[in-house]
Amino acid sequence: MPPSEQSLAVAETLGTEQSVNTVDRIQNLILDSADFEEFLNELARFSAHQVAGAGDDALCGITLLRDRKAATIGWSSDSAREVDEIQYRLSQGPCLTAAQEEREVYVPDLFEEDRWGPDYASAVASHGLRSVLSVPFHLQGEAQAALNLYSDMPRKFDGDVAARARGYTREISQALRLAVRFSLHTDSATNLRATLESRTVIDMAVGIVMAQNRCDQATAVRILTEASSNGNVKLRDIATSLVQSVGGSGTRTHFEEPARKKAV
Repeated sequence: MPPSEQSLAVAETLGTEQSVNTVDRIQNLILDSADFEEFLNELARFSAHQVAGAGDDALCGITLLRDRKAATIGWSSDSAREVDEIQYRLSQGPCLTAAQEEREVYVPDLFEEDRWGPDYASAVASHGLRSVLSVPFHLQGEAQAALNLYSDMPRKFDGDVAARARGYTREISQALRLAVRFSLHTDSATNLRATLESRTVIDMAVGIVMAQNRCDQATAVRILTEASSNGNVKLRDIATSLVQSVGGSGTRTHFEEPARKKAV
């Protein structure tokens, strides 16, 4: 191709890319994804990039509330899903508040946060994170959902970043609403149900730890979270191992709170 034609082709390509807005890109994600789960994970990764900005990094999860159950249905990484799941175990946190009350919730610095008690802030901060921003989607009755953003920098989501997140969730709310509706009428809905059901194993593990240590739910969650963090093992794998060891023929595992072991 002659240089002049090559330059023209490049210019046309750039012009086309610039003309494709966020909604178009989300629709393309829907069309290009093999199933609902793949679409949501791609959406979470795309969202993290769009909101954090070029060259920056953030964890992103998408919380969905349906039938009184909460689950992260899309995540930019396993770490994003795991920090979302901390608040599901505690039944409180910024993402749940944002989805349930359909309002933006911002945590500038987890080291200075106490709205949901000390357990939530310390558990999330133990993953090396400092700030959280949760922005609700408006799904108009299909369900309740929120976009959850995490950063290892305090006050990462001040000013322009928060404004960008608000605008972005408004833009893609309709696409997410359609995707959720579509998923309920196709085989890919099993992916969503599987995600919700995966919480059952963790709930059972929390109950086991509560019984073993005679502690409350928040303490049991902290024990499992610390075991996951210290052993560099995913929380759901820790939970599965514990449930199997208690119910199966394997060696019984007992998770005990470190502070309790040292108490006199």
